[in-house]
This record gives sequence, C-alpha cells and structure tokens, in this order.
Amino acid sequence: MAQSSLRSFRHILPVLISALMIFLLLCGAGKSAASAEGYGYYAGLRERLIREGFPEKSINKFYSDPRADFNTEGVSRYFVHKESTLNYDQFTEPEPIAKSREYLVTHRDALRHAEKTYGVDPEVITAIALVETRLGTYTGKRSVFNTLSTMAALGDVRVRNALWPKMSEMPKLSRSRFDSKSQSKSEWAYKELKAFLKYTWTENLDPLAIDGSYAGAMGICQFMPSNIGPLAKDGNGDGSIDLFDHADAIASIANYLSNYGWRPGISQAKAFDVVYHYNHSSYYVDTILKITRILKKGSS
Repeated sequence: MAQSSLRSFRHILPVLISALMIFLLLCGAGKSAASAEGYGYYAGLRERLIREGFPEKSINKFYSDPRADFNTEGVSRYFVHKESTLNYDQFTEPEPIAKSREYLVTHRDALRHAEKTYGVDPEVITAIALVETRLGTYTGKRSVFNTLSTMAALGDVRVRNALWPKMSEMPKLSRSRFDSKSQSKSEWAYKELKAFLKYTWTENLDPLAIDGSYAGAMGICQFMPSNIGPLAKDGNGDGSIDLFDHADAIASIANYLSNYGWRPGISQAKAFDVVYHYNHSSYYVDTILKITRILKKGSS
C-alpha cells in the first residue's frame, strides 16, 4: 500500500512542481528577480545569452540582481501603444517652441559642429530632441534591461502562459494579439538586448542603472540599442558615447539623419522620407518638419 502511494506521488510530483512554478511566477511578476531568476521567466533567456558567448558569471549576476524585475506593466503598455493616439500638436505650442529656441542658443556650439560635420540643420535636430524627450528633460523611467529582457523572454510559450493572467487585465489586448505580437517582437527584443549589453560593457556602464522608454529606447535622442554601435557619435570628444549627454545626443541625431540621406538644402519630400526612418509615423514626421519650419522662420 505504501509503495503504491509512493508511486502515485511520484507520478503527480512533476505536475505539482509545474503548478508551483506557475504560481510563483504569477505572484512574483514585477516584484523581485529572485522569483524570475529562480523559477523560469528568464531561465531560457539566460541560457541563450550564455550559449551565444556572453559571460555566464555576468549574465547570472545581472538576472539575480534585485533590480532585474519582469516588466509586466511596461510591456503591457508596449502591446497596446498606438502612435496615432499621441498628441504631437502639443509640441508646436508657444512654450515648447520657446524652450526649443533657448536650446538652439544653449547648445549652439554642439549644433553648429553637428551641422558642419554631418550637414544637418540645427533646427531639425532640436525638433527631434523636443518631441523625443522634451529636450532631454524626460528620457523615460523604465529599465531598458528589464524591458528588453521581458519582451525577449516572451518568445517562450510557457512564459506567455504564465504571464497572460496579468496581461489580460490590460484594456484592448486579446490573447491572440498578445501571442502574435510576442512571437514577432521577441526576436527583435533579443537582438536589441544583445546590442544593449555590448554597449554597456564597452562603455563600462551598469545595464541595470539605465532607464528609457516603454520600448527600450534610451537617451536624449531615444536610440534603440542596435542603432548605437553604427550611428551614435561622441559629440564632445571625451572618448565615450553617452546618449544622456547633449553633445553626444546632438551628434548622434545628426549622424542618424545624414546616414539616411539628409543633406543641406534638402527638399521637403526628401526630408519627410529621411525623418520617417527615425519614427515610422507620418504624424510624427509632419510634426518634426513643422517645428523645424517654425524654428527656421524665427531665426531668419
């Protein structure tokens, strides 16, 4: 009888363990890395990073850090975000335009250097800094590391199954949309995460100390990590790239636009195409070019 009970217990033990893991995952989402690291949210992701050459000691250290939360709320926002619902008109009101004019004066040297080096108008650089981060006064409050790690981990259906009860609380997010977007964005997020880790190691930065947008963009210019290596520039000549430094951000925006075809005297049609690379929203591009025209008119 005892042996029969033991066999039955052994039979259901894996089921009990699996149920316990799911329970702990749901209870621990957004709280501590101990639950995420110990019970599976980031297990597969950690293994993949290590397998692809990232130092095991560093990766395990990052994901066991108390700051390494699973960013449920931030990723939920990413899933329901719609560019067309943003109020870009607010940036053409008198106060932000006045602050932009002040920015043109305050950072005159960096803007002129960027114009001379990359052929990009100071006004369009300023317009992008205004719309992206209110001229550097709001660069985001979400951990870039957590945001990208969370989205990358969603490629695992087991993680999605565990996370869905919390995600389903978000309005306008169906399970089918959640699964579809998870699958399409997890690989993208993984590549961004790798680029982010390489950047922070190159610059000797703590990856868990850098905040950015709900999508993982960072700095005054809101670059995604994959754009830092090929397009970010050291604008102040100190030998490093700090996208939270105005000179570096200005040079990086200018180089980005130049890379996609911005030239002195560019036509409005071509300017639209170039700025569209920065943000794939016609509403965004129209706003950037409108601000640029307003600033140019005021300086003439």
